Amino acid sequence: MNAEIEDTYAEAFNGLYCRVVVTADDEEVLRKAAEDATATPSIVIGRIEGGIEKWLDKKETPDGRKGAILQFWGEIENGKPLDNSAKKLEVELSYRIRQDILVNPFTAIFDALPNPAGKIDMMERVGHCGDSFEWEEKLHGRNMIVVPIMVSDFLIERHLGYARGIMGANFWYMCKTKRAVMEAGRKALKAISKIEGVITPFDICSAGSKPETKFPWIGPTTNHPYCPTLKERLGKESKVPEGVNYIPEIVINGVSIDAVKEAMKVGIQSAGNVNGVVKISAGNYGGKLGRHKIYLRELFV
Repeated sequence: MNAEIEDTYAEAFNGLYCRVVVTADDEEVLRKAAEDATATPSIVIGRIEGGIEKWLDKKETPDGRKGAILQFWGEIENGKPLDNSAKKLEVELSYRIRQDILVNPFTAIFDALPNPAGKIDMMERVGHCGDSFEWEEKLHGRNMIVVPIMVSDFLIERHLGYARGIMGANFWYMCKTKRAVMEAGRKALKAISKIEGVITPFDICSAGSKPETKFPWIGPTTNHPYCPTLKERLGKESKVPEGVNYIPEIVINGVSIDAVKEAMKVGIQSAGNVNGVVKISAGNYGGKLGRHKIYLRELFV
């Protein structure tokens, strides 16, 4: 690997996720529904975030159409029953489904979580979009809700599973050039996409943040010690290495710590071999936020 790996760790924490298969008649419609539903990573402001885990061919979906596996993630409220967090996930997930998937022609949603910790009943917040005209039917070997809409009909499995997973794992790749930012990022994302069970909710993220802020009403703000354009202004407070002009971040959520670690490893390998990438690091907050510390150098032992 060309780039140096800093002796540090990524801080990650537990999250709650649903994993679903979305299918459609039309490939363009499928892509729009999948991308729209997962486009806004907003866990940092108390909503949910998502990502596309994998594109599926017709042989891999319950209804024999092209599809995609999507993950949707919410926070686990510390000290409270898991049901509390699941209820919030249900509310937020229903917005994504109603506004981004149901409105696209001939789409369907199926559960894709083999060993759930619990299940969400989708009738109350999605099925009732049929305004009491919806019904339940056995289709494709699943218990489906049929929601009558003007371009008939939207199908969603009655119960979607949820489980605990790992959120917020990350790595930074420090670059000299704009070209390195994009080339290394794309190569890392391509490598990560081959690891089952993980998503990258921000893809190439240009705005790493920190929990401390002067403006708490807008949520996390810029991680100013790592902003290259502030290096001269901050002086000794700056943590930007010499020759580094850009510090993009790739965030990874996954169904298990092993899946997340493997995704970090292949992503770092791919990014670190690109000319113009000089150092690999990661975001952490001194262990204050996340239960999991993933040491970068240990990934390669």
